[in-house]
Amino acid sequence: MAFSNYKSLNRAQLTVEYLHTNSTTHEFLFGALAELVDNSRDASATRIDIYTEKRPELRGGYMLCFLDDGIGMDPNEATHVIQFGKSSKRSPESTQIGQYGNGLKSGSMRIGKDFILFTKKGSTLTCLFLSRTFHEEEGLDEVIVPLPTWDLNTKKPMNSDPEKYAIETELIFKYSPFKNEQQLMEQFNKIESSSGTLVIIYNLKLMDNREPELDVETDHQDILMAGMPFEGVKPERRSFRAYAAVLYIDPRMRIFIQGHKVRTKRLSRCLYKPRVYQYSSTRFKTRAEQEVKKADHMAKIAKEKAREAESKRLALEAKVRDDISKKSRVILRKAQDTAMMLRRDADMKKKIQETKQKALKEPKELAFIFGVNIEQRDLDGMFVYNCSRLIKMYEKTGPQLEGGMACGGVVGVVDVPYLVLEPTHNKQDFADAKEYRHLLKSMGEHLAQYWKDSNIAQKGIVKFWDEFGYLSASWSAPPSSEQRYRRRRAMEIPLTIQCDQCLKWRTLPFQMDAVDRRYPDSWVCLMNPDSNHDRCDASEQKANLPCGVLKKDKQTAEVKQKELSEKIKQQQEKLEALQKTTTIKSAADIKKLPLEVSMRPTTASSPQATRSSERSITHPRSPPLPPHLKNPTAPLTRATPQRPTQTPAPPPPKVEPAIARAAPKPTAKAPAKTPPPSCSSRTPAKPLPTKPALATKPAPASQRRRIIKQEDSEEEDEEEEEEEEEEEEEEEESEDEKPQIKKSKIVAAAANRGKAVEKAPPPKRGKLAEVVKPPQPEKKGVTTPTRHPSTTPSSVPKDIPAQQHEAKAKASEKAPEQDPEKDPKNAQKGKGLLVEVRVNKEWYTGKVIAVETNKESVRWKVKFDYVPISTPKDRWVFKSSDEVRLMRPPSPISQTPDTQQETEKGPAPMEPDTSQPGTSREVTDSLVTMMRTMLRYFLTPGFQIRKDDVNSMTALELVAVPLKEYFQQYELGLQSLCNSYQSRADARAKAVEEKSSNAEIKLKEADEKLQKLRTNIVALLQTVREDIDINAGDELDAYIEDLLSQRNE
Repeated sequence: MAFSNYKSLNRAQLTVEYLHTNSTTHEFLFGALAELVDNSRDASATRIDIYTEKRPELRGGYMLCFLDDGIGMDPNEATHVIQFGKSSKRSPESTQIGQYGNGLKSGSMRIGKDFILFTKKGSTLTCLFLSRTFHEEEGLDEVIVPLPTWDLNTKKPMNSDPEKYAIETELIFKYSPFKNEQQLMEQFNKIESSSGTLVIIYNLKLMDNREPELDVETDHQDILMAGMPFEGVKPERRSFRAYAAVLYIDPRMRIFIQGHKVRTKRLSRCLYKPRVYQYSSTRFKTRAEQEVKKADHMAKIAKEKAREAESKRLALEAKVRDDISKKSRVILRKAQDTAMMLRRDADMKKKIQETKQKALKEPKELAFIFGVNIEQRDLDGMFVYNCSRLIKMYEKTGPQLEGGMACGGVVGVVDVPYLVLEPTHNKQDFADAKEYRHLLKSMGEHLAQYWKDSNIAQKGIVKFWDEFGYLSASWSAPPSSEQRYRRRRAMEIPLTIQCDQCLKWRTLPFQMDAVDRRYPDSWVCLMNPDSNHDRCDASEQKANLPCGVLKKDKQTAEVKQKELSEKIKQQQEKLEALQKTTTIKSAADIKKLPLEVSMRPTTASSPQATRSSERSITHPRSPPLPPHLKNPTAPLTRATPQRPTQTPAPPPPKVEPAIARAAPKPTAKAPAKTPPPSCSSRTPAKPLPTKPALATKPAPASQRRRIIKQEDSEEEDEEEEEEEEEEEEEEEESEDEKPQIKKSKIVAAAANRGKAVEKAPPPKRGKLAEVVKPPQPEKKGVTTPTRHPSTTPSSVPKDIPAQQHEAKAKASEKAPEQDPEKDPKNAQKGKGLLVEVRVNKEWYTGKVIAVETNKESVRWKVKFDYVPISTPKDRWVFKSSDEVRLMRPPSPISQTPDTQQETEKGPAPMEPDTSQPGTSREVTDSLVTMMRTMLRYFLTPGFQIRKDDVNSMTALELVAVPLKEYFQQYELGLQSLCNSYQSRADARAKAVEEKSSNAEIKLKEADEKLQKLRTNIVALLQTVREDIDINAGDELDAYIEDLLSQRNE
């Protein structure tokens, strides 16, 4: 169909409002600035200057300018700027960034309301003016763009229509910052090179506080995001200088911000131990399939055009067969050439379509580069580029998603071409989310392989970071600034710098005195100390990165069957544990239970207890308890592990009645000479009586060490008797416990004040001389806030029955000396330790979650942070074997209470036992867990603490949280949310009312039309038959239905 037939059809029009709508695609403001930088790079610019000029009369107070030395544009090319979606860069094989013909308009309109463009190419000067202010002031709906041009040499206008030129310049002088032609020429003079472009954006967009979104006052060498906090935000999200430094994977163009050169980075050269992995996949088909469809369509159109041209040629040949005139031969020759040219074009496009169809089945190849960021380890993640342009940064994948130390500090880099993944229009994401997720998953698998190949975990993660000056326990803390650490980091990463003349990258040799040296912006190859590359004509050094190979763990059928069996066994154990669970509602329920059930060790045999111990191990150390927990109103039972969900213990009774009831003689009393108790003790222990007789019902010693129970004050007597019986049986039957008699200054202090009284422990075997002396107190509970395993102080009555002493002496004579490390109570202190375990000749980090002791050895159950799929998540290891080692050496902070008591003189502050399960610790951990959950659940976006930081806060930090301010902000946010919902509901109700009103009006109009139609039908029927006398209502409807039924019959 001829084009002339379309002249009468309607055209789509672009309104001025689309300029604003189009700009909203840029949620990230620096992405809008990067659009203009991309245009300069695509124009083969070697330098771009981004600077501001103060203009107080304009909105925002300054103009933002982008000046480059690219190829520029002539008047015809400048017209493409005002054609939305038109781009000469679009092609499948193109390496240019721009593809959509939209970046300049959307980016500039996101920054401000108006922009003016000056470009120079050849012998022409062109000015393009796009202003929303002009359209708003003039009340225009269509987009009008003045485009005057001048001759470079004469500075005379090149427009053939003087009136058009006058109107264009008049609009520019009125609505732009430049009020005459001389000021326009001054802007052209800023383009010092033979060609180039200058873009000036003004009337900048403002925030709610009437300040511009871009901050150019805080740092005069940078452009910052206004209102962005310094902490907790990646530097590329806050500073445009930092963002421009990593904007391109292989930067060549020099970027200057506010007159100072940006130190652009080649990320693969800024990492420790970089390694490249080749990856190929056939999953990336979306973009390739689109190209195949497009090529097929173009091939069909070309074939149709060639067929029409050949038909026309044959018709002309038949027509002018006998005509030998020159004119006829010229027409025929022209038709033959056109047909031949179109046929060649059709054949070429057919081949292109076949090539793309064939390439569709071929795998796409990518190169993953991984390395460790030893300069700032918290800046880790994946950097995904598209045609050398940064699209996504700091994307966590693979082991990094688990939040452990595995793969921490590792940065990954990949450059994805257009044929693999297509970016969105704002170049901040990818169009196909499914394929992008597949890409991240593949990078995660290779990241895990790199972590293996780097041998960091095998050597020790903490030790590795200590070598580079990361001495703080906080992951986000910067490295040490000591000279030896700065040199250590500088030695591992060679400095790469770009020549200001030839734009080649040079790697400088390491020099001890060059650490932290500031190099000039105009650095050239002549300044290179390397004699092989100290001139611009020397070739650029290529990166010789080692190659890695992904080694997938192939599971055999036996391994899979074993894993399945283990899962089934675990589920069966959980089911059995649930079936054996009995709900305890009162003391009477406990009396009904058999002894072995009521005192069943939950930390050794029950899967639920194992999970509970694991949870308790991961809690941070407990903070000082509040006053209502320091002075409880009910007595606490014997210090035994509890579940966090249990209620706090009742208040303690008076000391004297408890002792009188428990001791065989009323003269028993606590030791007289004791130092004053620690001021930080908070949880008084229940007085425990002495043993009156031997136990009649035996129970294993391993159970008594792991009892988890809490009782009411009503059952104290029964529980005390059971404890006495158990301990007597322990002396006669237990053969595997070590001597453990500890002297504590805190014990004596607590006994002196009468705040905590506990029953005396039995004399330990192997130390008969101590039996005749008053037994020393043994720590069993948690009473003082210390970071080291501690026990509750206790006092012992002096009068002990002779028969008890004889039984204890006999038991102690029979008991052999044991290694203190194999004692169950000391061994349990190993819970929660961070260790490294060697599995298949590789070291993996983990945490001790359970401890098992016997006569010969101590075993730890270690849960790994990260292991391959084929390796179990946890493993039992012998404590003294070469397969396990501590991640940190012992320090004074981590010493046991025994060591501290031997070296210290006088009372010292102590903290709760966080490695042994106890009543106060469990209650505290439960409160800490609930506190974290509450903070995360109700945390407002604007609060001073981030949600991610709550998990890493210690108990002391949680206590210091300003809850009043926290809940005030929550209430304000909740009120704002309610108001928002109310406003939406009101708006919707109003819309529904309007819609209902409109529907009623339409219904009324329809009724009126129907009534009028019925009246007309009655009148029409009466003209045909005068005897018809019916009303224009139900009678008419019935009459018509009768006529229709008669007609059908």
